[in-house]
Amino acid sequence: MSVVSAPADKPDVTTVIPTKDRVDFLASGALPSALGQEGVEHEVIVVDDGSSDGTAAFVEDLDDERVRVIRHPRTRGVAHARNSGIAAARGSWVAFLDDDDLWSPDKLRMQIQAAETAGASFSYASALGLDGDYNPLFVVPATQPERLAGRLLAANSIWGGSSNVVARRTLLEALEGFDEQLHQLADWDLWIRLALEAPAAACPDVLVGIVQHQGSMLVAERADIFAEFAYLVAKHESARARLAAPANVRMFARWEALGHRRAGRRSAAARAYLRGAEGPFDIGAVARAAGCLLGERAMDLGARLARSRGPVSPPPPTPVWLHRYTGRARSARTAISSS
Repeated sequence: MSVVSAPADKPDVTTVIPTKDRVDFLASGALPSALGQEGVEHEVIVVDDGSSDGTAAFVEDLDDERVRVIRHPRTRGVAHARNSGIAAARGSWVAFLDDDDLWSPDKLRMQIQAAETAGASFSYASALGLDGDYNPLFVVPATQPERLAGRLLAANSIWGGSSNVVARRTLLEALEGFDEQLHQLADWDLWIRLALEAPAAACPDVLVGIVQHQGSMLVAERADIFAEFAYLVAKHESARARLAAPANVRMFARWEALGHRRAGRRSAAARAYLRGAEGPFDIGAVARAAGCLLGERAMDLGARLARSRGPVSPPPPTPVWLHRYTGRARSARTAISSS
């Protein structure tokens, strides 16, 4: 199937890519993923949120009629950047893609088709975790749509949602997009509101690759995000009570702790584990906190001991579409950084 160039006035879908000072990632994965979509008429909006590395000039030099760039003179935050993209979108559907992630070339076509077939207003797919060289690590299957709202109220169950979700533009506009009072959790908040407002469709196929690396927001951000979590919990308290879906504090704490661990922030990781403890006698939380203070070798040893008690899952198979990116990760970044 050939790639279809979008007419200037009314594409099927708009892809919004927020970015700041990461032109190497943008060039090696996200832009090729967006421009390589097959079977849809589409446009790509890159929102340059105050970059100083020539991102806007790089995108403009592509000279591709499907691509537009919105330049924020100063950094406004990722929620504002995505909202700028939504405001400028001309497609009936809007897709979100982080600047460091990858897509199958069939992603947009399959997710829009799934949504239209199901009479849904947004869709998402199964996602693949990748290391920095695009090697598969694990797969997170798409949650069943009929269970989505309750699961989202408990935890962010659309994994890699900011590179996964495709939604009708009219619905995003009605919900006023991303909550700009949030930073790390703005995507989770929007998925909750989408699920409470409209039906969803899930694609079981692995259509998204989420890259795990030291430059990711979870690792790079030093701020304590429990305040955001408290805001999010309070914002959706009535829906949570109605659906009997209490917030999973332990899961959130482990997610935050993982980011601190990857960045080498041992004490911050230990504090996060303890904040997620289910009472003063939560031995697991205490053990993880102590392990953090002892270092990653201690955590790795604990993980190996836990795995020794059960079967070890092999790495997932490599999707055929991922081969188009394999080997490009380092070479593209090296070429950009040395130019």
